[in-house]
Amino acid sequence: MKAPDWYDAWCEEAFATFTAKQKRMDETHRLAAWARYDYDAAACTLTFSDEAGPRVVADIQVVGTIGGQDWMWGWANGNWPAQSTEAMRQVRQFGLDNGIEELATDVLTSDDLPGLGWMLAAISARVLEAEGAYRAPSGAGAVYLLIRSLKSVS
Repeated sequence: MKAPDWYDAWCEEAFATFTAKQKRMDETHRLAAWARYDYDAAACTLTFSDEAGPRVVADIQVVGTIGGQDWMWGWANGNWPAQSTEAMRQVRQFGLDNGIEELATDVLTSDDLPGLGWMLAAISARVLEAEGAYRAPSGAGAVYLLIRSLKSVS
């Protein structure tokens, strides 16, 4: 897809920074250790809980979803509440402003959809200065949620 010459190196930096943030987030909040998670797109929250109740709450945006054959940006999917994809429009605008086609195209295809989802989450985290992301399985695919901030609640 069309992109400026600097974009590949910029993406590599974004992914390296994202990987470090994900590690730090895991060490601090142990997201994979909680018995369950629930996201509320209307409230823009992702809650991790155990048998005693909520333990970590994150403010989120819907980056996008993967299905059997493609990726769809959250901002392109009218099924999400507008507030859950509002910040993601800045990522789209960044793509438009800089001639980065994959950031401004509603639906993308790839031989590695999970890898594409993580890369687009990393790019989004860089553009929006987010803390990280979470991949929530959904039917035959997954939804990628950008974590803008998070806090322990107990």
